[in-house]
Amino acid sequence: MGVIRTDEWLEKDFYQPGKVCELLLNHFEGEEDPDIIYKYLLNFGMYRPGRKSWNTFESLKSAKVWEKIAGIYKEYRTKWNGPEIPIFIFPLDHSNVRLMREGKGKSGVSFKDKLFLFLTQKEDDKEVEALFVHEYHHACRMNSQKKSPQDYTLLDSIILEGLAEHAVVQNCGDEYAADWSRRYTKDELSKYWKKDLSENLSLKRDERLHDQLLFGLGSTPKLLGYAMGYEIVKQYMKREKFSDKASFIITSDKFINSLKF
Repeated sequence: MGVIRTDEWLEKDFYQPGKVCELLLNHFEGEEDPDIIYKYLLNFGMYRPGRKSWNTFESLKSAKVWEKIAGIYKEYRTKWNGPEIPIFIFPLDHSNVRLMREGKGKSGVSFKDKLFLFLTQKEDDKEVEALFVHEYHHACRMNSQKKSPQDYTLLDSIILEGLAEHAVVQNCGDEYAADWSRRYTKDELSKYWKKDLSENLSLKRDERLHDQLLFGLGSTPKLLGYAMGYEIVKQYMKREKFSDKASFIITSDKFINSLKF
């Protein structure tokens, strides 16, 4: 467990991501097709084979990113008494304009039992730590909540994102918070809350409108659910002080019981 040496996988099969993803089959219960795993991970920033991606891989190796993240994982697992899970690191897809711009060249996706990080080389190691904190916070909260992640509602999802980014601010500094955390004013969020979100909080993950509101798809403002979650948690924090560990167990509904919009 911990950081898996995917650099060794890539040394051997970089230009055959399907073969790389064969090594992930044991981590996706019931899945037998590595190409399905690859297509899924592409949505979150998994690399596409090419010279640019290879150069990114080489720069990540030179920067000893696998070793650095292993150290970060050890620190936060101890600090948060977090779960022991495998962490998979791959180069980011440079052709994904949204992630290159919105994610500033880094992305990730978390599960209850595993975590993926997609990276370009960063001069500032704190940026990599900020991404790890956000994603590992997800894994910690998903392991601490009594509800299965498959049963999460839109409310659960926006609180999950808001809490994770507040953990970034508390552990890495405000300057490492994502741009979406300050994209909208409180007045704008109040309008979107009343118009788009307040009546849809019970939407389940498998309902189309859930992702539209969370990620800001179509005509919905970009990353609306993320920004709303950050504001809701910020308001709650002004009334109630809590630790990172406590943020794993507070139920989502408690954050909106006295929301002021």
